Amino acid sequence: MIAASARPGPRIAYVLPTRDRPETLARTVAALERLPRHDAQVVVVDNASSVPPRLPVELHNGLPVTLLHRDRNEGAAARNAGALASDPSCDWLVMLDDDSHPLSIGVLDALREAPADAGAVQAEILLPAAAGRARHEAGGLPEVFIGCGVAIRRRAFIDAGGYDPSFNYYAEEYDLAAKLLLAGWRVTIDRRFVVMHEKTGAGRDMNLILRRLVRNNTWVMLRYAPRGERGAEIRRTIARYGRIALKERAETGYAAGLLDLARTALRQPRREMPRLLWERFIGLDAARRALENAGPIRLAALLAPGKNEHVVRAALMERGVRVVGDPDSADALVIGTLSPGPALDALAAHAARADGPRVIAPLSFRAPASLAAAA
Repeated sequence: MIAASARPGPRIAYVLPTRDRPETLARTVAALERLPRHDAQVVVVDNASSVPPRLPVELHNGLPVTLLHRDRNEGAAARNAGALASDPSCDWLVMLDDDSHPLSIGVLDALREAPADAGAVQAEILLPAAAGRARHEAGGLPEVFIGCGVAIRRRAFIDAGGYDPSFNYYAEEYDLAAKLLLAGWRVTIDRRFVVMHEKTGAGRDMNLILRRLVRNNTWVMLRYAPRGERGAEIRRTIARYGRIALKERAETGYAAGLLDLARTALRQPRREMPRLLWERFIGLDAARRALENAGPIRLAALLAPGKNEHVVRAALMERGVRVVGDPDSADALVIGTLSPGPALDALAAHAARADGPRVIAPLSFRAPASLAAAA
């Protein structure tokens, strides 16, 4: 068993939804049971499984367990019921999936020292070792978390209304992160909070996933993108998931998602973000800060391009940096993704290089003390 922290930490509730994956849930609960004693509770929300799970009322390490049964599959919004069922004295809700778990209680140090304006703290999310597989979970942005490994202040979560049930799964985190930012909170990353995502393949239908991805991500743009950005962001989103659908052979689901989108686009509630808030949401603010801290760059080549590559390019252009295709002619290699996990993978892959251009990540993994101090 991992040694417990000597310092008292904030009170937390682990909240995880599950559906029809009893073996997976059992492994996750066992992983939580291996943690040292700490001031926490476990809230499992069963999304109308065909065979309802059974859990002990208390784990061997003293963590009390609450099991909720929903009458229907509520998707990610089942977390809302879990949040409301958590003890009101809890400071933070640690959101997990039924196939993800913290590797330590480093989350307590991360949350104890979280800035007062941090509404959510992202974990470093690892994947099981496998040949040819990335080490970190993909997805998210500097201020957009991944739902299988994030701590959210309980009052911030409840005040924001939690997850929108209409999303079911996929991109629901973007919608909630946007609501938190609009409420005056920010999202940080702390690598002391480490989560393993087993990424269980059971129940993953790529056509259903692509259907929701194209619909839900476009909903986010319809809801929050500034007027001058909205059209371009919608086109970029639809094109991105079209490419992914081809790669995953999920064209049928993608087409169904476009039909869903056509039927629902005009019904999306509009909460246009102010320009500066939108730049935080898409990661442009983080990229600007990281490049400013990196010092002078004249020529840059992009390394491991990925999510929001266009934002990284925009930040470089603002600084007068020319992007070149030949890494040998560049004086810096700038990681071309604003997704924290892939950025960490790219940094690790090039850390051992003794020669060649320096490698720069377009985001920081240590947040400033406060937005006011960083402005």
